[in-house]
Amino acid sequence: MKLRAEDTAALFIDFQERLVPAIHDNEAIVEKTVILAKGLQEFGVPVAVTQQYTKGLGDTVPAVKEAFADFNYMEKTSFSCCECEEFASWAKALGKKNIIVCGVEAHICVLQTVLDLMEAGLNVFVPADCIGSRKLYDKEMGIKRLEKEGAYLTTCEAVLFELTGGAKSPHFKVISKLVK
Repeated sequence: MKLRAEDTAALFIDFQERLVPAIHDNEAIVEKTVILAKGLQEFGVPVAVTQQYTKGLGDTVPAVKEAFADFNYMEKTSFSCCECEEFASWAKALGKKNIIVCGVEAHICVLQTVLDLMEAGLNVFVPADCIGSRKLYDKEMGIKRLEKEGAYLTTCEAVLFELTGGAKSPHFKVISKLVK
């Protein structure tokens, strides 16, 4: 199954100030996430951003927040974003068949959200370089579970070039510069 911008939405889960610093390899994950966010905007892919209990975990980290031209977030307290009424309504109203999911933590909020999205009939693509957990082992186990359950594992760069399609695309130069 190939990603196409017109059939795709994206979800960025809980890249928050008090959570991200504790994530294993957080700088690399944030860097790839920023590239993904900018690239998806180039294609006009609709994006949702969540924050888990903002009062306790803080706002979205500045690098991720600033990657979006128009930043808004959806507040949640459940681990699965699908239990957040605002997100569930947004996703349903879009009617897309594919969703790209990135965020933290891989083995908790990302995993539970992906499972619910797949149960709802969506094709879920997870760029493994845009997800993280506090402990590497938890991320690895989260990835294994995602794969076993049928999520499409990929990378930030693979997603963006898949959406681009080739060097003749009007998006090619922008995406090429982003991933350098």
